[in-house]
Amino acid sequence: MPRALASKVKLYYEPLVAGMTRYKITTDLRMAHFIAQLAHESASFRYTEELASGDVYEGRTDLGNTQSGDGRRFKGRGLIQLTGRANYAEYSKAAGTDYVAKPQLLASDPFAAVDVACWFWHTRKLNALADADDVKAVTRRASTAATTGWTTASST
Repeated sequence: MPRALASKVKLYYEPLVAGMTRYKITTDLRMAHFIAQLAHESASFRYTEELASGDVYEGRTDLGNTQSGDGRRFKGRGLIQLTGRANYAEYSKAAGTDYVAKPQLLASDPFAAVDVACWFWHTRKLNALADADDVKAVTRRASTAATTGWTTASST
């Protein structure tokens, strides 16, 4: 990530070490693919929240966006842009923190921004695609799963 600011690398370093270890993103190929996806999704650690308003997700029941305002409330956040009420609820259950009630924490808390990305990578079985060194498949699954209702239940 040659364009990453040193302050951002420092901010995310410890959370990345912890999260990548926890979710077994530890081989050279896994780390390379994971960091490459983070670089793309976050513009080299510059953004942890989608720049667009989120209006495009309004009424997207495949994302669990069933209440008025859900599109904006549950727009992409984290170093991999987790999107939609259903995905926020799924991560909330796994993390033990209610990110449905406080979705902005996935953008403002460096540990949460990293952990949700690591959790997402793990639950969407991206390590296996990284192990196969399949850049296209990793990118396709990461981008599709983040903005669809593709949950861990459907990823098994």
